[in-house]
Amino acid sequence: MAQETPILWFEHLFLLAQWLICVVMLFYIPQRKNPSSARTWLLLIFLVPWLGLLLYILLGRAYMPRKRVKIQRKASDRKRRARAQLRLSQMALPALPEAVRLVVNLVEALGEFEVVKGNRLELMPDYQECIDRLIQDIDAAEHHVHLLYYIFADDATGQKVGEALRRAVRRGVKCRVLMDSIGSRPALRTLAPRLRAEGIQVLEMLPVGLLRSKTVRFDLRNHRKIAVIDGRIGHVGSQNIVDAGFKKHIVYEDLVARVEGPIVSQLQVVFLADWYLESETSLNDPKLWPAQPEDGGTLAQALPSGPGYGRTNTQMVMVTLLHTALKRVVITTPYFVPDQALLQAMETAVMRGVDVHLILSVARDGIMVGTAQQSYYAQLLQAGVHIHLYRPRFLHAKHFTVDDSVAIIGSSNVDIRSFALNSEISLLVYDPGIVSSLRRLQERHISHSKHLTLREWNRRGAVRKALQSIARLADSIL
Repeated sequence: MAQETPILWFEHLFLLAQWLICVVMLFYIPQRKNPSSARTWLLLIFLVPWLGLLLYILLGRAYMPRKRVKIQRKASDRKRRARAQLRLSQMALPALPEAVRLVVNLVEALGEFEVVKGNRLELMPDYQECIDRLIQDIDAAEHHVHLLYYIFADDATGQKVGEALRRAVRRGVKCRVLMDSIGSRPALRTLAPRLRAEGIQVLEMLPVGLLRSKTVRFDLRNHRKIAVIDGRIGHVGSQNIVDAGFKKHIVYEDLVARVEGPIVSQLQVVFLADWYLESETSLNDPKLWPAQPEDGGTLAQALPSGPGYGRTNTQMVMVTLLHTALKRVVITTPYFVPDQALLQAMETAVMRGVDVHLILSVARDGIMVGTAQQSYYAQLLQAGVHIHLYRPRFLHAKHFTVDDSVAIIGSSNVDIRSFALNSEISLLVYDPGIVSSLRRLQERHISHSKHLTLREWNRRGAVRKALQSIARLADSIL
């Protein structure tokens, strides 16, 4: 009996510690999370207290080391100064409908970029064309090439772009490349050293590792896709620098906008802020800011987002657009795990008489995310949202059209991860012609999709329903 007493004491102490974890986190988490996210974390902690506490410490807070936070503030200050120097195209803007003007003001308040006129924008939905045009623009570069990509692969596509960068450096062009630590991990080990040996500057974004300086959580990623050539041409969208078939049994389909005009300077500011964040080096060459021709007819506005902003920029703009829509909204995204505000905005739009369409892919590249995504279908279909499941390829494009007046094209998915954890870039476009072109692309996607019905969806098995409901509980940490 004397030998059993210490064991009993340990068991009581362990049980007491579990209860303390649950009670403390019950009061702590709701003060720092929205209700949906708080419920997810509390459920996990109540079920497995020690594991839940460990995961919350690792993943529950968008935490960055103090040094990186300090550098982030300096990068933001430099971005604001650059923005102040770029007050272009602000005079004689065309009159905008009141609803659009409200969105413009919101985007400026969140992302700190004004709407600018005089831009030219070309939509490039063909995967190989995007790579070919990027290489052509690099081959025509005279001063600098800036590339920022979540995935920059050491495959056929990455090597072709790498060769274009080498040719540019040999002509005396400055080439700078930012690769995400997780998304581009293989290329950082193999391709990046070869590029550096040729005189191309390559930096790793948001490095991870226990013994490295300025490391961050592995789930805080720079998910942007930006190219800026000579400060005059920009590429922005959903496509990475990687082969379309880089994942087994899946072929990616994306959308990139090639832009010219004052909007390119805003993309340049975002790149330079991220460059400073990793290098702590300011680039002050006046040739980074060439005079921008204003011979295009497109109004546009950049919207960067990420943990450093303290708000869910992209989510707030999408919710606002849904509430201001009058006729039709089409959302195209590869991953759909929305928060309650966006889900409710979609339902409210339908109730107001707005035709709301959601284009997703039949193919999935992640089991957990795909299963959680499916858990929303019944609720959306009951509300009257049209769900289209695209068949030909994995539709990785991310775009959003509202009526005939506004479009969003960029890197952000419609999920909590993109809204709260990833650094993203979106382009707001206020041009009926571009919106019409994008709408035609969306209609083409719809024509190659299966239109899901509530009756058909309700026939899925009980096990499948249960798995979807369970996966949905993890929406805040997917």
